[in-house]
Amino acid sequence: MSVNELYTKYTRVWIPDPEEVWKAAEIIKDYKEGDPILHLKLEDESTIEYAINPKTNQLPFLRNPDILVGENDLTALSYLHEPAVLHNLKVRFLESNHIYTYCGIVLVAINPYEQMSIYGEDVIYAYSGQNMGDMDPHIFAVAEEAYKQMARDEKNQSIIVSGESGAGKTVSAKYAMRYFATVGGSASETNVEEKVLASSPIMEAIGNAKTTRNDNSSRFGKYIEIGFDRHFHIIGANMRTYLLEKSRVVFQAEEERNYHIFYQLCASAKLPEFKDLALNSAEDFFYTTQGGNIYIDGVDDAEDFEKTRHAFTLLGVKEAHQISIFKIIASILHLGNVEVRAERDGDSCSISKEDDHLNHFCELLGVEHDQMEHWLCHRKLVTTAETYVKTMSMQQAVNARNALAKHIYAQLFKWIVEHINKALHTTSKQHSFIGVLDIYGFETFEFNSFEQFCINYANEKLQQQFNSHVFKLEQEEYMKEQIPWTLIDFCDNQPCIDLIEAKLGVLDLLDEECKVPKGTDQNWAQKLYDRHSNSLHFQKPRMSNTSFIIIHFADKVEYQCDGFLEKNRDTVYEEHISILKASKFQLVADLFHDGKDPVPATSTTKTSKINVRSAKQIPKATNKDHRKTVGHQFRNSLSLLMETLNATTPHYVRCIKPNDEKLSFSFDPSRAVQQLRACGVLETIRISAAGYPSRWTYPDFFNRYRVLMKKKEIVLSDKKLTCKNLLENLVKDPDKFQFGRTKIFFRAGQVAYLEKLRADKFRFACIMIQKSVRGWLQKVKYRKIKKAAMTMQRYGRGYLARRLADQLRKTRAAIVFQKQYRMLRVRRAYLKIRNATITIQAYARGMFVRQLYHEFLLHHKAMVIQKYARGWMERKKFKRARNAAVVIQCSYRRLQARRELKQRKIEARSAEHFKKLNVGMENKIVQLQRKVDEQSKEYKSLNEQLSVANTAYSVEVEKMRKELEQYRGKKGEGNQISSLQEEVQRLQTKLNKAQAEKKQLEDIYYTEKEDLLKRLADLEEENALLKHDKEEMNQRILSQSKDSEDQVTSKTLKESQQKAELDDERARYQNLLKEYSRLEQRYDNLQEETSLSRFHLGHRRNPSNQSSLGSDSNYPSITSEIGDTEDTLQQVEDMGMEKAAMDITVFLKLQKRVRDLEQERRRQQIDLEKMEELAKRKGNEDKNTADPDHDTDSAYNSLKRQELESENKKLKNDLNELRKAIVDRATQNNSSNELQDSYNVLLNQLKSANEELDVRKEEVLNLRTQIVSCSQQKEPITPIETKKMPDWSNSNKHMNRDDAIEAYQGICETNKLLEAQLQSQSRQYEDEMEALRTQIEVFRDEIERKQELLSQTLQLSPEAQVEYSVQQEITRLTNENLDLKEMVEKLQKNEKKLKRQLKIYMKKVHELEAAEPAVQPERRRHELTRQATVQRKEKDFEGMLEYYKEDENLLVKNLVTDMKPQVVSATVPCLPAYILFMCIRHADYMNDDQKVHSLLTSTINAIKKVLKKHNDDIEMTSFWLANTSRLLHCLKQYSGDEAFMTQNTAKQNEHCLKNFDLAEYRQVLSDLSIQIYQQLIKVAEGILQPMIVSAMLENESIPSLSGVKPMGYRKRSSSMVDGENSYSLEAVIRQLNAFHATMCDHGLDPEIIQQVFKQLFYMISAVTLNNLLLRKDVCSWSTGMQLRYNISQLEEWLRGKNLQQSGAVGTMEPLIQAAQLLQVKKKTTEDARAICSLCTSLSTQQIVKILNLYTPLNEFEERVTVSFIRNIQGQLQGRNDPQQLLLDFKHTFPVLFPYTPSALSLETLHIPASLNLDFLTRV
Repeated sequence: MSVNELYTKYTRVWIPDPEEVWKAAEIIKDYKEGDPILHLKLEDESTIEYAINPKTNQLPFLRNPDILVGENDLTALSYLHEPAVLHNLKVRFLESNHIYTYCGIVLVAINPYEQMSIYGEDVIYAYSGQNMGDMDPHIFAVAEEAYKQMARDEKNQSIIVSGESGAGKTVSAKYAMRYFATVGGSASETNVEEKVLASSPIMEAIGNAKTTRNDNSSRFGKYIEIGFDRHFHIIGANMRTYLLEKSRVVFQAEEERNYHIFYQLCASAKLPEFKDLALNSAEDFFYTTQGGNIYIDGVDDAEDFEKTRHAFTLLGVKEAHQISIFKIIASILHLGNVEVRAERDGDSCSISKEDDHLNHFCELLGVEHDQMEHWLCHRKLVTTAETYVKTMSMQQAVNARNALAKHIYAQLFKWIVEHINKALHTTSKQHSFIGVLDIYGFETFEFNSFEQFCINYANEKLQQQFNSHVFKLEQEEYMKEQIPWTLIDFCDNQPCIDLIEAKLGVLDLLDEECKVPKGTDQNWAQKLYDRHSNSLHFQKPRMSNTSFIIIHFADKVEYQCDGFLEKNRDTVYEEHISILKASKFQLVADLFHDGKDPVPATSTTKTSKINVRSAKQIPKATNKDHRKTVGHQFRNSLSLLMETLNATTPHYVRCIKPNDEKLSFSFDPSRAVQQLRACGVLETIRISAAGYPSRWTYPDFFNRYRVLMKKKEIVLSDKKLTCKNLLENLVKDPDKFQFGRTKIFFRAGQVAYLEKLRADKFRFACIMIQKSVRGWLQKVKYRKIKKAAMTMQRYGRGYLARRLADQLRKTRAAIVFQKQYRMLRVRRAYLKIRNATITIQAYARGMFVRQLYHEFLLHHKAMVIQKYARGWMERKKFKRARNAAVVIQCSYRRLQARRELKQRKIEARSAEHFKKLNVGMENKIVQLQRKVDEQSKEYKSLNEQLSVANTAYSVEVEKMRKELEQYRGKKGEGNQISSLQEEVQRLQTKLNKAQAEKKQLEDIYYTEKEDLLKRLADLEEENALLKHDKEEMNQRILSQSKDSEDQVTSKTLKESQQKAELDDERARYQNLLKEYSRLEQRYDNLQEETSLSRFHLGHRRNPSNQSSLGSDSNYPSITSEIGDTEDTLQQVEDMGMEKAAMDITVFLKLQKRVRDLEQERRRQQIDLEKMEELAKRKGNEDKNTADPDHDTDSAYNSLKRQELESENKKLKNDLNELRKAIVDRATQNNSSNELQDSYNVLLNQLKSANEELDVRKEEVLNLRTQIVSCSQQKEPITPIETKKMPDWSNSNKHMNRDDAIEAYQGICETNKLLEAQLQSQSRQYEDEMEALRTQIEVFRDEIERKQELLSQTLQLSPEAQVEYSVQQEITRLTNENLDLKEMVEKLQKNEKKLKRQLKIYMKKVHELEAAEPAVQPERRRHELTRQATVQRKEKDFEGMLEYYKEDENLLVKNLVTDMKPQVVSATVPCLPAYILFMCIRHADYMNDDQKVHSLLTSTINAIKKVLKKHNDDIEMTSFWLANTSRLLHCLKQYSGDEAFMTQNTAKQNEHCLKNFDLAEYRQVLSDLSIQIYQQLIKVAEGILQPMIVSAMLENESIPSLSGVKPMGYRKRSSSMVDGENSYSLEAVIRQLNAFHATMCDHGLDPEIIQQVFKQLFYMISAVTLNNLLLRKDVCSWSTGMQLRYNISQLEEWLRGKNLQQSGAVGTMEPLIQAAQLLQVKKKTTEDARAICSLCTSLSTQQIVKILNLYTPLNEFEERVTVSFIRNIQGQLQGRNDPQQLLLDFKHTFPVLFPYTPSALSLETLHIPASLNLDFLTRV
């Protein structure tokens, strides 16, 4: 690319600026090579002309595309230069608040000057196990890289943290150590990681101080080695320190402080244990007040002092030693306040004897007061001949005092470091270590002294090592990719290092001058000028003869020579040391005793161990000539450090101080550039830019830039060839790129050029799209305008037409109004006349009608009178005629009766009549004769009575006739008018009486009306009062309802709170249980040989006196068998269709059994209905025709039948007891004679019992038959009664009953025969019909089922139809196979049974042959018969299994230890749990508490062992979780507690435990279930966790949706493994399916399965969201779309498995909202409000983090502005969000095991032979 192509219009560049260092500008005119001026436009729209130097022709730096701005790695920038680096750091720091950025292998950390919540344990676990380039830059990522390389390469590592004071070096090193302590925690309980972290507050207290640049500046360097064992757990640590700033003890600059420990001790001086220190406020001491301000904002010295003391205690420093340390520190403060007074001569000085501070100093250190007072003012001079004591001036005495104070503090610092190392030391063998170097960065001040010289010297050495390492890695990358490369030139600072440390260098000359007795700083400076004036890195200042300049790699530094010699000598008078050695306190004396030189001379190799010591050494007083200077010691310790670093793999952290004012998130470009140059970041950039800084893999390059290719150039089969062809066409210079083995390497700027071409291509495409869209929009707009014009015309014309029509309508309406008005006026006049005429006519007609009415009324009254008169006359006439007719009838009837009487008497005497009556009744002739005689006598007496009555009647009739005739004669000729008058008077009387009654009734009516009105008024008043009361009651009820609602609300709140507290308590309990299991696991690891059989728990006996015997009934009915099968089916349904499909064997067996039992149940149901209908019909007939005799007989027969049935039941029980006796006798007696005798006796008893049973059965049947036949035969009795002798009323009763009895006896036999035939035929017919109906129903069900299957099949896709048909065919073949298998099993069982019986019989045959050969055949037959009967005792199985005590270990071994889930996969789920419980039941039945205790304890311990052995096997864990929970449910279900027996069947209640209360074991099993559940979650999470990030965030579920961006060096990290596995969402779903199928197969409760998947989905959501919050590369719109799709797939899976009620979807709500946040608009205030209302499950910190990380994938997408993020923060201020950024993916929801009783009946359980449990006996 030429300059003309790059510097074109609209190209953006960087130009220098004195304030902002670099300023952005845009080219407004194309540049041509050779132009002297470049026309630019700044960001404020101002234009400038940028002059180009014609000599250098240096054009301004080009800016990177916006898509590359804000990258995690600076090496990913296309243009690598200083302004690009500075701008990228500034954007990340200010706009995104990201303090960490990669620069190749260097982590750049900018101090934010505020606390950030990105260092919690959740963040540590999020970075643990991740590759360095996968997550956002972080100190934890560097620590994880070092830890991973140590574990993988087994090579020691180092983390070098550097930077100037206030940049955050100490904090970064502390967080790195915290990461190692958390991830590599010690395997034992020594808490080494806590001790490592505890050393930080101690070292900060004694080695950190406030400076003008930093409130917590480390004034020493330290290198901490954290040791690891072979399992990479922390076992210990070592610490080395470098160059403690001792001068700070006696001098502090303005606004600075002394070391923190002095102020902490003064702040806690009022504590009772510190009274002897005689301390006050820090303002009272000279050594703590020279800076002017003794406080630090936001720091509590007293609180920090408590942390320091706690750290001392944690590291094992005793309380007495701590007090001694604090005494020494306090003595230094008192020493600084000792007042030295000058004498008059000026050459001597003195100290007052009453000086309290000197007294306190001597008391605290335990030294002689007089000696210390003397030697503080005098010194000893030793010569060859003699020794002199010389006085000192006041200044010399003060210097000596300060030197002593510095020396005491330095020795104390050394002692504390040594004891920290002792506390961190370990006796275990160290396998590897990670070193953390926290050392001062490059420093330059206005006044630079010896300390800055040593610091900058150390940084020169570290920079040299850094440059060589970066160069080495860069060349290794080129060699790995097999591309040609040339040697890259990099800045080597070896000449500067030689200037300092070579022979006759600066340090050598300084040491030489220190040896000269009268050496001075000026002499040393002159020697430097003379020796190094020609060096390129050394300069002499123009205006000074006591300073020199060294040109370091970062900058020029002028050092002032004043004080160099004194600081290098570090002189302390021997007299002072001698006094301190004689201290009465052991600690003080030990500080100043001579020791061996701790500096080892050996070098450190990879496997050698670095001795822990302080780098600052104390000179030996006895040999001054050979005492090492400070510079010499520092050079040796630095050489040792460099050897250590070179033997390790280094990792670099460069800390940057953004501003000098310590303002949070404020960026000063000039200060940042200065530090970037000093720390080597720009050198790294320069080395990278010199080679090929941009690297792309072939697939990523193809996906990114395929838009630049033509379709014919794309070769999908060979993407590498396609990329080569594209680059050769686009970039003509072959030196600008290289093709590696897996990557394409580009020179600096080439990616930006490709991005420009890509943007131009997209811009052209956008213009084309815009052109087409705009043309289409204009056409649409024209059509709309045209349509609108036509519409307006149409509406205008319509308006005019409507206006004309309205005028016409109004004219016509006026005419109509006139017509109507005129008509109305005429009509009103007419109506007036008409109304008058009608009124006249009405009055006239009314008068005539009233006259006619009065006339009709008179006629009506006359007719009424006539009616009553005529009626009276007719009634009188009727009575006379009726009386006459009655008399005539009586006479006639009397005559007829006499005639009939005669006739009957004649007939009664005839013989034929008697013969007819006596047909079939020969035996009762005498009785009938007697009855006839009695009736004849009665007849005669009646005739006599009748004759007497007739005579009296005739006399009376004659008398009445005569009176009638007389009456007729008297009244026959009377006047009828008088009778009518009498009748009228009588009627008038009645009328008057009726009127009086009417009046009386009216009075009563009015009275009652008044009463009712009064009562109504009272009722109305009462009603009003009631209404008022009702309203009051309603108001009261409303208030009460409100109160009750409030109470209900409060109650619900209390319940929710209690529930939350319960969940919290459950979670705490389960966490404690989890901790207990962890401790137990650790205990097992330490004591593997300890037996687990020490588990002892007691159990209580029940207070009840229940019998331990079972039920009396030994014959289970069909209903119980059906119930058991239904329970089994219910259990299959609970296991789910998935399980049923998997376990097809069990399912088809149960299905066949269900069909058979269902058919039998239908038949029995139909028979029952028929019997009930028949009984009902019989009952109705009995009610209609029953008499007292029949009721008595039926009651007697029913009682007798019940008695016979009870006797039948007793006989059955006796029969069972006889069978048991036969078995017992057969097994116990060895003699064949006794056996044969017992057989004979029992056989006779059995025969008699069977005969008696048959007799009883026949009696019952006969009784039932007679009852039915009697009820049927009562119907024909009633017609016989009506037909026989209808006229003989006196003899009907006796004759009809006898006839009925005789008729019944006559036809009884015939009816029996006919009834038997009819019943047999009807039964046969009904059986045939029932069989046909059953068969029809079976066929109908089969047809319906097939139709449903057919309809379901037709709805499926063709592939699914084929699969479904294959599955159905497999099912059918499996069913047939099972039938055949079942038949084979039955035949095999019969064969085994017959063989076993044959063996028994043969044995008994031999015994019988020996005893009685004669009767051998007969006895053998009896024996065979009896033995066959004994073998059929399986009906009596009570659901218990018996075993011997010595078989317990074998039982546990077969059922637990050696149990494989595959063995019992085809049986009932949780079969081992059922078998164990059946064994427990038998032990309870036998009242053997030792057996119960031993079995449960062995089982629990065995389960723990199995789970410990298979701690990573999901199938085994799920299997034993299901069995443990089922065993727990069984112990509850059969415990006898009513709360657990509500769903039991009667048979299950019979199986309850009788003797023991196992509540304690239930608790133990519950705890064990929780532990297994937690292990299951742990195993499942361990399997899923490596798949989550790749499947949810990285894998393209929607192809070609996500774009590819340029990647930096970190994507080429050495921690990246080639061919690393990547997972898709389908893999995760397959794994979830496997989990679900496994748990369903093992019969795990559905509620527990729901809780498992709720936990797993929470973990998926938490891990995904945490990675999203820590990765900038995945925070984009396309990732949000992919994430939404993946979440929908997981939700669909939950619905498919019927787990939507588990709450798993709710756990993914934060992730759903995060995906939505990535996709919504992020521009306006309305968008901000929408985001705040949308993201309710995300915290404010998470929302802001996602918005800060949001990265556009192309330049057409806009970034999220800072103002928008601030708007979001302002709207979310009111939220009370947690401070934690990441979700705790290790959080475990409290598990709840609901009680789910089993519907399976224990007696129906089948134990397969594959379990090898033949020693168990069914009881």
